[in-house]
Amino acid sequence: MRLHQDIAFCTSEDGTRIATAACGSGPVILRAPHWLSHVTYDLDSPVWRPWVEAMSRHHRYVRYDPRGCGLSERHCADLSLAAWHKDFEAVADTIQEDRFVLFGVSQGGSLAIDYAARHPERVSHLVLFNTYAEGGRTRARTDAERLEAETMVNFVRIGWGRENPAFCQFFTNLFIPGGTPEQHRWWGDLERETASPEVAAETLRQMQGIDVVDLCPQIRVPTLVVSCRNDMRVPFEEGTKVAALVPGAVFVPLDSANHVLIPGEPAWEVFHRELADFLGDTPPAGAVPRDAGLTAAEAEVLHLMAEGLDNRTIAGRLGKSEKTVRNQVTVVLSKLGVHSRAQAIVRALSD
Repeated sequence: MRLHQDIAFCTSEDGTRIATAACGSGPVILRAPHWLSHVTYDLDSPVWRPWVEAMSRHHRYVRYDPRGCGLSERHCADLSLAAWHKDFEAVADTIQEDRFVLFGVSQGGSLAIDYAARHPERVSHLVLFNTYAEGGRTRARTDAERLEAETMVNFVRIGWGRENPAFCQFFTNLFIPGGTPEQHRWWGDLERETASPEVAAETLRQMQGIDVVDLCPQIRVPTLVVSCRNDMRVPFEEGTKVAALVPGAVFVPLDSANHVLIPGEPAWEVFHRELADFLGDTPPAGAVPRDAGLTAAEAEVLHLMAEGLDNRTIAGRLGKSEKTVRNQVTVVLSKLGVHSRAQAIVRALSD
């Protein structure tokens, strides 16, 4: 079953067309942009679809394609950080609610920090995931570090979206080293769908120049900072630096090497539990039997079972193998003390 989303367009200050998408209902979560984005293609993704489903379960989850990417205007002369900030302002202005949760992943976290510092009246909570206050070129202190940043841009310029498995393996292992072959294949496809090599390279070069260190102490909204200990894309220390700079920030380390978390790894459950606690979300009444002792992953499977989905569809929704889901269903039935899916669904809905 395909997720329903509402796609709309707004116009940035310089006239650039920006594509937005919204799923779910409830308090708004606005996701700051990152460079791998295509709001329609994401819904078929074994990496991003589970994120959209999880974030829209109790909220209206709004995200958008940055200029030069996805459904947004692809041919843009200006890919500067200043232009990205103007696009962010234009999207935020389309949200009718007075306040919303602001969610930033990677460089999106840096943009979110800038917005939250300037517009605290609009932000109820700030959530920063595997983010940084200084881009790779800004935080470089040695010639080797500066060369690494420059080399990465050139590598993107010549390798982005190519069929060459060496290039594909390099990029996917930076973002999702723990991914399945299907997730790795999809990541390579996403490069071709999202942006041209020139746009991807220039966007990365701009992101490497980010510096919001002085803005972090100005944040005056509740802030959650989450970082993966072995992230191959953003050093763990960058997350600890942000958490130390933002007054009162809550810091949660995760045991993962993935820059983008994948359903099925323990860190996925930890993150979404911490996020729900931080935002004050509660599961729907009757969705999970209170005394069953289900893990978050098992409860998610039960929730989808209650929607009438079979194992294959659940596996597709969660980005898992059908065998993994089948095993989890067996565990769910055992913990509930029932012998069939129908009995499990009755138990879930009547608890």
